[in-house]
Order: sequence, then structure tokens, then C-alpha cells
Amino acid sequence: MDDWEMWDMHDKVRLSPGERLALLQIEANLRQDRRFARRMGAARDRMWLPASVLLLAAASAFVAVMGIRTSEPALLWCFALLWPLTLFQAFRLLCRATHPRPRSGTRPAPWL
Repeated sequence: MDDWEMWDMHDKVRLSPGERLALLQIEANLRQDRRFARRMGAARDRMWLPASVLLLAAASAFVAVMGIRTSEPALLWCFALLWPLTLFQAFRLLCRATHPRPRSGTRPAPWL
């Protein structure tokens, strides 16, 4: 049983093929609108950004400490590459946390 049959059974309404096609096109257009998806709370990367900031920060700290202790140029170069990426992701996380919500929020930031 596909989604349309379940929807038809739930509402007890039969749609013509033209109406089904129109609804599918509308849904496809709405899925492509990223701003609408964000407003509806359907963003998929809610937990990936905080996790990536945490992992990048831990990796940067580890590489920096090991690079300083061993004076290995490869480790220092890895830190030089990781640190700007870590700062960029942390900035994105900060922007997301401070961005005003369209609805008067009773919910805290999704990553808290």
C-alpha cells in the first residue's frame, strides 16, 4: 500500500489522477524550497552541525597538542587546515542559535 492509498483511506476521499498529479507536483515544489522546509522544521541537519563542531574541535585540539609536542610539520599543517574549518562550523552553529525564530518560540534551540 503506497502513501496515496493510505491518505485516501484516512480521509475517505478518492482523488482523480489529475488531482493526484497536481498534488504530487505541489509537494515536489515545496520539497525543493529550502526556506519553506526550514520554516516547517524539516531541516535534516539539526544534529549534524553540533556534532561536527564537537568532533572538529576535538580533532583540532588533539592535532595541535601532538604537533607542538612532537614538532612534526605534518601535524602542524593538519591543524592549520582543521582550525579554520572548525571556526567556520562554530560560527554557523552560533548563527543558528541566535537566529530569531519565525514563531514566538516556546522551544529552545534544537541542539540544546
